[in-house]
Amino acid sequence: MTSHDELPLAGGNVSGGVVRVGDTVRRPAGPWTPAVHALLTHLHAAGFTAAPRPLGIDDRGREVLTYAPGDVVWPDRFALLDPEERLARVGRTIRAFHDAVRDFTPPPDARWRTLVPADGTEIIAHHDLAPWNLVTDGDGPWAFIDWDTAAPGTRLWDLAYAAHGFVPLTDRPGLRRTDADAARRLRVLVDAYGLDEPERRRLVPLLARRAQAMHDFLRTRAARGEQPWARMWSEGHGDVWRADAEYTERRAADWERALLDG
Repeated sequence: MTSHDELPLAGGNVSGGVVRVGDTVRRPAGPWTPAVHALLTHLHAAGFTAAPRPLGIDDRGREVLTYAPGDVVWPDRFALLDPEERLARVGRTIRAFHDAVRDFTPPPDARWRTLVPADGTEIIAHHDLAPWNLVTDGDGPWAFIDWDTAAPGTRLWDLAYAAHGFVPLTDRPGLRRTDADAARRLRVLVDAYGLDEPERRRLVPLLARRAQAMHDFLRTRAARGEQPWARMWSEGHGDVWRADAEYTERRAADWERALLDG
């Protein structure tokens, strides 16, 4: 591939028009892009490097970002996160992001692509911290990608979503872990992030609420015929989120014991 060739990049559920050009990624821009670029610039200035660096807008109106080498973890490389030390690294990386963003002041004209309303406006959260947005080559550099839905939110709302995907909190065949294993992995993630006891108590009910919020979002957008959400709803993503929310809520006492005991 030459420095001018465009290589389409796949991954996640919303990746249309994303291409690699040399050591950069080009993505469709939107009204939120200037605010997202300001956020990413701040993160790098604060020492957080597990995110692409913004490079501006190209002559076709696309945003330009540095390319993160490696592959997305989901779905083919999810087993990379089986070792608890790597799951702990996820928790530490998310905490590093939240610490770095804490003193970020958005531009006065910032516009955010808010998809799922959060439970507060404590920080500018990522809102999609999940295996399909984690790029890694194993024990080398890691990066979270797809920051286009960054918007006001809270640390716990962001962490609850991450727990769903990285533990994972699901009873789907092929993904479900034993209750004890899932509870232990949740503890590993939360310990690595560094929540105190009151925060752990507040996180537990958010685990199911955050999954249910995804179901409700997809249902609403599908009813309006909005893509790609209508396609995702027709493919059963809404049913998956609802089932995961129900499973997570049924096990709430297990999660609380795991996070508070010892």
